[in-house]
Amino acid sequence: MLILFSLILTVSIYWGAKWCYRKTKKVYFSPLLVAPLLIILILTLFNLTYDSYNSGAQWLTKLLQPATVALAIPLYRFFPILKKYLSEILLSVLFGSLISIIASFSISGLLHLNKTLINSIIPYSITTPIAMGVSSKIGGVPTITAVFVIMTGIIGMILGPWIIRLFRFKSEIARGVLLGTSSHGAGTSKALELSHATGAISSVCMVLAAIMSFCISPWIYIHLLH
Repeated sequence: MLILFSLILTVSIYWGAKWCYRKTKKVYFSPLLVAPLLIILILTLFNLTYDSYNSGAQWLTKLLQPATVALAIPLYRFFPILKKYLSEILLSVLFGSLISIIASFSISGLLHLNKTLINSIIPYSITTPIAMGVSSKIGGVPTITAVFVIMTGIIGMILGPWIIRLFRFKSEIARGVLLGTSSHGAGTSKALELSHATGAISSVCMVLAAIMSFCISPWIYIHLLH
């Protein structure tokens, strides 16, 4: 019974928050922000442990693994755009991915975090299913990684449009690269609100950033943490 309760609770809160966000366009109704906070509140009120809740919610986490395959779809659908601006997109995403990984490693070192936590933070800018896989591969804790990924997505949704206005990014390519590379799926959902083309570029960059980070992160782990 608890398994079914956890599953229904998670899905209901997510869709409720998503409906509110679509109606209001207010970032504080974002499912990425509302769902975790409400679930924590309910677990606290009913004195339920995380393990009890996760007995049902874990099935949603398991769905992230096959969902990774779906990331190939935007690469196929928007290949003409990718081909036209190939060098600009690849260089921008590569630079962004490198900066992200090195920055997370450097800040973690300055804060004297232990190696496990550092490895959990390194893939924070990759979309969740791949980030959790990278984290596991380099010795991190996938659950902790997922938390940082969500935080990154929320921050990207909030700051991304502000940065675009501040620096007056008029190119849909530039907007898409910014949001897709820095804040993965959450940034892509925000990019789609700006325009269809921006969302398309963002989705492509999100996938490319995930692939590049997946290849770069183990190298960083081997050469800088050992």
